[in-house]
Parts: sequence; structure tokens; C-alpha cells
Amino acid sequence: MQIRTPKTHRGKRELVKRAPKLVENGKKTLILHGNKTGTILNSVLSDIYHLKRDNAVKYTRKNDSVRPFESGGETSLEFFSLKTDCSLFVFGSHSKKRPDNLVLGRTYDHHIYDLIEVGVENYRSMESFVYDKKLSPKIGSKPLFVFVGEGFESVEELKHLKEVLLDLFRGEVVENLNLAGVDRVFVCTAISSSTVVFMHCALRLKKSGTSIPKMELVEVGPSMDFKVRRHRLPNESLKKEAMKVAEQAKKVKNVSSDVVQGKVGKIYMPDQQVGGMPLSNTVKGLKRERREAKINKVAGSDKSKKIKTNPE
Repeated sequence: MQIRTPKTHRGKRELVKRAPKLVENGKKTLILHGNKTGTILNSVLSDIYHLKRDNAVKYTRKNDSVRPFESGGETSLEFFSLKTDCSLFVFGSHSKKRPDNLVLGRTYDHHIYDLIEVGVENYRSMESFVYDKKLSPKIGSKPLFVFVGEGFESVEELKHLKEVLLDLFRGEVVENLNLAGVDRVFVCTAISSSTVVFMHCALRLKKSGTSIPKMELVEVGPSMDFKVRRHRLPNESLKKEAMKVAEQAKKVKNVSSDVVQGKVGKIYMPDQQVGGMPLSNTVKGLKRERREAKINKVAGSDKSKKIKTNPE
């Protein structure tokens, strides 16, 4: 439970990057291999890493200790999440019971938040598609998602899969977006309550004679079918804690808060010219002296008038 302080400037910058923020950075994705992965699953993980290469970490070694959905099998996964500072993960494994198995999940505070397990079928890699290389998605571009089918609104497993896919590929949250930055589309079609067809297409903009260009989709891969197997939703207490939003109170100038003194404010005043300020509140003693001097002055003026009126 010892709190370690950074000893170098680089370590301090790294801790600042990982600290909570009002506007969070884009979520990083951790890609892992299980104890056994086939050729298809290796290609799937490589394609996902290629699509997320600007914000992803991939481990190529086998991980025997990582077993999602099992007690004690998620400790190593949480350790890797903490080590790489990744909030999303993709874990691939292959077995006789669950062939070409893909586990997608999210973490909160580097603890498992939710999990969904899908099987990969009818897979076509990116290399199998022939297209103009100029249509390849650029690093940092924003994808467009299209969900076709009523299952994404009514079936709980498909709703969960929709949320995880959006978190996995959306990148950083932006307020304004240039139309030229949208160069790819993910099309997800629910053909049944447990099967989703996943396609990746490039978006080609053509002239239409108007201000709105004509859009054409060119499939660039990967393409696969997701067979939903198992999923685990977060409990209500963890979900409530993860959904908390910090209050963005409007900052008041020159006002701060202190633990001991409470609300503390600063007031700035201009330099006062004390020497030239009129004294409105004079001392009573000075008032009496002025009054006597005024009376003596009036009395002296009366005597001078009397002297002038008597020529004697």
C-alpha cells in the first residue's frame, strides 16, 4: 500500500498522463494471444491491430494465465491493463469447445468492467481484397458505424456487442469533424439473435454537381461473422461508479477554496493618493479652533467699521 513518488521528470509526466481528467484521452486497446491461437485468429488480431495501430498495444507471446470468465484467470489481464494503461482489450484463443474465440472487454480503474465472447466465422483478411491503395484508411481518421437490424435494439447480447464495438473503434471524442476525415465505414448487420456480419468499407467521395458529394462504399476488409457466445454485464454498483461525471463548475476569477479557511477571494485595489484626499471627518478640537478664529475675525471687522464712521 506504499505510495511511490516519481523520481524522474519522465516518470512524473507519465503519472500525469494516467491521472483522471475532465476530458479523457482516447482509449487504448490491448491485444493478447491465448495459450493456443490458429492461423485465422492470428490474422484477425493482426487486422484489428492494423485498424487501431495509432492507439493500441499488441503482445505476441502466449499467455497461459489469462482466462476470461473464470475466477482467478483475470488477474494477469488486469495487470497487463495497468502496465500498458489500456482501457480496452481483445483476447484471442482457440480450443475444441470454442474454436476461433475472440473476447472483447472493457476495464474500469484497471479492473474488468464487462466481457463479451464471440466466435469468428467466414473470415476474409485485408490482404484478400483487391482495391486502390489510395483508399486505405488513414491513421487518426474517424470511422462511421452502421448497425442494420432490430436485434441491436431488442436483444441484450447484441446491444452489449454494439456498445463494445463503438468503444473499440471510435477513438478520441471530438466536437467538430471535417467531412474529409471520415474515410471508412463499419457495417454491422444482425442476421439473427446471435449472429452479426461485420464488414469494413472505405468511403469514396465523388462529384455530384451539388454541395453534397456522392458517396460510394468499397469493401477493403477485414470481413467476418461474429457468433455471440457468452457475455457478462457489469454490476449496478460498478456501473454507477463508472458513469459518474465530474461537475464542471464555472471558474470564478480570483476565488479559490481552502480546506481550513473555506472560500478565499482576492480583491485588487488601485494605489490610493492619501496625500491629496480631503479629510471629511475632522477632530472636534480643530472644529472649535476654527469656530473661535471665525468669531474673532468677525469681531475685528466690526471694530474697523466703527473707527471709520467716527472722524474724531
